[in-house]
Amino acid sequence: MVRYSIEAGLIGPAVRVALGALFAAALLAAGEWTRRKESISQIAALPIANIPAILTAAGTAVAFATVYASYALYEFLPPAIAFVLLAIVALGTLAAALLHGPALAGLGLVAAFTTPVLVSTGQPNYWALYIYLAIVTAAAFALARVRLWRWLAMTTIGLSFLWTLPGLDAGVETVAPHVFHVVAGFALATVIVVCGLLFGPAADNDEVEPVSSAALAVYLLGAMLVTLASFHDGLALIGFTGLVAATLAVAWRAPSATGAVVAAAATVFVVFAEWALRDNPDLLVLPGGALPGMGPNPLGASVTSHLVTAAILALGFGGTGFLAQGRARNAVVPVVWSAAGVFTPLALLVALYARIAHLDRSIPFAILAVVLAAAFAVATELLTRREERPGLSASIALFATGTLAALALALTFALEKGWLTIALALMSLGTAWIFENRPIPFLRTLAAAFAGLVVLRIGYDPRIVGDDVGTTPIINWLLWGYGVPAASFWGASYLMRRYGDDAPLRAVEAAAILFTTLLAFLEIRHAVNDGDMLAVPSLAEIGLDICVALALAIGLERLRERSGSLVHNVGAAILTGFAAGATVLGLLLFENPMISDVAIKGGLLNILILAYAFPAVLMLLLSYAVAGRRPPAYGNTLAAGALVLALSYVSLEIRRLYHGPVLTSGVTSAAEQYTYSIAWLAFGVVLLGIGVIVSSQRARLASAIVIALTILKAFLVDMSALTGVWRALSFIGLGLVLVAIGWLYQKVLFRRQQQAPPAAPAA
Repeated sequence: MVRYSIEAGLIGPAVRVALGALFAAALLAAGEWTRRKESISQIAALPIANIPAILTAAGTAVAFATVYASYALYEFLPPAIAFVLLAIVALGTLAAALLHGPALAGLGLVAAFTTPVLVSTGQPNYWALYIYLAIVTAAAFALARVRLWRWLAMTTIGLSFLWTLPGLDAGVETVAPHVFHVVAGFALATVIVVCGLLFGPAADNDEVEPVSSAALAVYLLGAMLVTLASFHDGLALIGFTGLVAATLAVAWRAPSATGAVVAAAATVFVVFAEWALRDNPDLLVLPGGALPGMGPNPLGASVTSHLVTAAILALGFGGTGFLAQGRARNAVVPVVWSAAGVFTPLALLVALYARIAHLDRSIPFAILAVVLAAAFAVATELLTRREERPGLSASIALFATGTLAALALALTFALEKGWLTIALALMSLGTAWIFENRPIPFLRTLAAAFAGLVVLRIGYDPRIVGDDVGTTPIINWLLWGYGVPAASFWGASYLMRRYGDDAPLRAVEAAAILFTTLLAFLEIRHAVNDGDMLAVPSLAEIGLDICVALALAIGLERLRERSGSLVHNVGAAILTGFAAGATVLGLLLFENPMISDVAIKGGLLNILILAYAFPAVLMLLLSYAVAGRRPPAYGNTLAAGALVLALSYVSLEIRRLYHGPVLTSGVTSAAEQYTYSIAWLAFGVVLLGIGVIVSSQRARLASAIVIALTILKAFLVDMSALTGVWRALSFIGLGLVLVAIGWLYQKVLFRRQQQAPPAAPAA
C-alpha cells in the first residue's frame, strides 16, 4: 500500500520523511514498553530472540535511514545538521545498548563510525571529524567499561585507527588534527580501557592484559604513521615522543599495559630507522649567503631535534628498563622492560650513526657506544648482586648482551675492514671469559653469535682487506684476519667446554676449525701464487693443501679423544674427505705430471716430494691415528691411499730422472721400464721388512700388493717392451726377489712355530 501510494504520488517526500520519523519513534517506544513487560521480553523457546532489543534496533535503523534519506535523497537537511542528527542517533543507539545488550552496541558503533563517510561537505574539516570521533570513542569506551565488553573496546580501537589513515598524504596541513586524534584516543584508552589504572577495569595481579596493551600499541602505531607521512614534522615528532613517554609511564603504573612497551620500542626503531635511511630532501637545499655560515642550515634543525628526541628516549627506555627490575611478581614484566631498555638505546645509536656519520668511521659515535656499554655493564653488575626475583636472570642476560653489543658497535664505529673482523672475533673470546666469571647462560649463545658474525664477514670479503692483503708471504693481513679469530675461537671453546657441551659451544668450535683451515689454505695460496688470490690452483698448492688437511685431521683425531666433541669428530672426517677428494682429482687426475704439462723443476729435491711423498706419510700416520677409533675400513682406505701416493712418487721420480722437467715428453726406454720394475720390487721389499720388524700385517699386505703389481708388470709390460739383456735381467731379478721373499717368510714362520708353547697333553 505504501509503495502504491508513493508511486501514485499520494505521499510526497516530506510526508515520507515524517512517516519514517513516526515509525522510528513507534518502534523505539515499543521496544521500551516490551522491555518493561518482563513477560514478553523474550520468547521462551528461543532465548536469543530478545524482542525489546530487536524492536529498538529496528527503530534506530529506521531513524538513521530517515535522517540520511532527508539529507542524501531529498536534500531537506544541510550537511552539518544531517551530520549532527546522524551522530545523535548513533550515540543514542550506543546508550540504548546499556539496556538492550551487545547487538545495539555493535549497531551503534558501526553507525557512529560510518556517519562521516555518509555525510560530505566537499571541504574536509579534519578538526570537526576528529573531535566527533573523540566523542564517539569516549562513549564506546565508557560502554565497554561499564558492561566489560572487551570486543567493543577492541572494535572501537580498530575503527579509530582506520580513521587515522585519511588525509595522511595531505602533508603538513593535516598534521595537527591527526596528532590530536591519536593523542585523544590514547588518552581515552589510558583513562577508561587500561586495567588497574584510573577508571579502567580491575587488574589481575601483575598479568599482562592483551586489550590494555593493544589499545596503547594501536595509537602508538597511528602516531608513528603520522610522523612518517609528515616527513618527521616537528609537531608530529613531539606528539609521537609524548605518546611513547606516556606509554612508559602508564606501563610503569599498570603492569597490564606492559605489552605496549614492546610496541613503543618497535615504533621508535621504525621512526628513527626511516629517518636514517630514507632519501633526505633537506640535502637538495644548500645554505645561502655571501660568507660561510650565513643563511639558514636546512640540516641543523632536523638533526638537532632528532638528537634531542633520541637522547630523551634512550634515557627513558634504559632507565625504566633497569629500575623496573624486581617490581613485579610476574617474570614477563621485568623481561619486557629490560629487553626494551637494551634494544631501544642500541637501535637509536645505530640510526643516528647511519644518518649523521653515513656509516663511515666515527670516533665520537664510538665513544658514545663505549659510554652505553659502560652503563649496561654497571646495570648488569648491580642486578647480579640482587637476590633472585622473577625474571631477574633473563634481565641480567639481556643487559650483559647489551654491554657486549654496545662494545661491538664501538668497534664497528671506530675500526675498518680487517680490524673490525679481529675485534668481533675477540668479542667472542671476551664473552666466553665473562661467562666464566658471570655464568649467565645467554652469554654462551652470544659468543656463538659473534663467531657467526665473523663468519659472515669473511663470507662477504674472504681477503679481509680487499686488494690490500700484501705480497709478503705469511706475514700479511691473512695472518691477522684469520689467525687472530682462529686463536680467539679456540680460546673461547676451551673456556666454554668447562661448563658443558651444547649448541653454542659447537658453533664456536666449528668456527675455530674453519678459520684455522682457511688460514692455512689462504696463506698457501697467497705464498704459492705471489699474492694472486684468483690464480688457478697448481700442483704445489694442491699438495700443500692436502698436507694441511691431513695434519689438521690428525690433530682433531687426537683432540677428540680427550674432548669427545662431535664437532672435532665431524671436522676430522670432513678434512679427511677433502684430502681424499683433492688427491684423486688433483694429484692423480688434473694436475698429474704424467697427464698435464706441469714442469717438475730441480733434481731429487723437487715438488714431487711436497705433492706425493709428504701426503703419503701423513695419510699413513692418519690411518694409525684412527686405528681402533673408527671402522676398520676407514683406516684401511687411508693406508691404501698412502700406498698409492708412495708408489706414484717413486714412479714419477723415475720418470723425472729419464725425461727431465716435462714428464709427458719422450718415449719410455727399456732402461726406464727396467728401473720401474727394480724400484717397485725394492719398495715392496722395504715394506715387507718393515712389516716383519714391527709385526705389521698392514705393511706386509701392502708389500704383497706392490710385488703382485710388479709381477703383473713383468709379464704384461716387460715381456713385450724389453728385449735382450734387459728382459733377462728383469726376470732374473724378479725371480731372485721372489725366492728371497719365500725364504724370509719360511724363516719367520719357522721361528714363530718354534717359539709357540706346546699343546697341553690330553688327560
